[in-house]
Amino acid sequence: MHIYAIGDIHGHLGLLQAAHDLIASDMALHGAGPVIHLGDLVDRGPDSRGVIDYLMQGIADGQNWVVLKGNHDRMFWRFLRNPTEPEPGLRADLGWLHPKLGGPDTLLSYGVEKSADRPVARVHADARAAVPQSHLDFLASRPSLIQAGDCAFVHAGIRPGTALEAQTETDLVWIREPFLSEGTSHGPLIVHGHTAIAAATHYGNRLNLDSSAAYGGPLSAVVIEGREAALLTPGGRMRLPPPR
Repeated sequence: MHIYAIGDIHGHLGLLQAAHDLIASDMALHGAGPVIHLGDLVDRGPDSRGVIDYLMQGIADGQNWVVLKGNHDRMFWRFLRNPTEPEPGLRADLGWLHPKLGGPDTLLSYGVEKSADRPVARVHADARAAVPQSHLDFLASRPSLIQAGDCAFVHAGIRPGTALEAQTETDLVWIREPFLSEGTSHGPLIVHGHTAIAAATHYGNRLNLDSSAAYGGPLSAVVIEGREAALLTPGGRMRLPPPR
């Protein structure tokens, strides 16, 4: 059994399509498998709307794709629901419209401008009119954890010592510590994104696929067989060895 996974997309439709091309080439050699997207579909990149449309259409066409929920996806959905509602996990001095988080880039992909002098209520009203309800329903219904093979796939990670079935959604989409520092086995291999690094890396107990597409880096697509992983490249598979 092999499973494909794609890291944080952040509004980069071209990178996502290229990742799917790599997967299609690998499938032609090794056979089909499910494709799991680790969330953060939106924010910072130029075409968040296009990313959501592309994934929704692929699923509607019968592609064996799973799309997980990321913290940026939840922030977008929550802002559209209620722009004054706090987002658990986000610093109190930040909001989704802060340029650091990339919310304004997502709104621009729907034709909504967010300038510093526009009231939040006006931006929210324009966004509600511009963003299809089907997009909000899609984001709201994304799972935050899926188990497949020897792996558990999540956006951010898990809280060590807590059973998978008892994990909270906020931890699954937001956690960094103590997850990143935990070196012991979690049972399944935890495949995640959320914490941007230079390249997809296998740590033995976890596999981080956020290779910084949000900041000009590549979008990583991997194939996983058991607990082994390989990065997909135009030249074929490149093994990602766990530490010895």
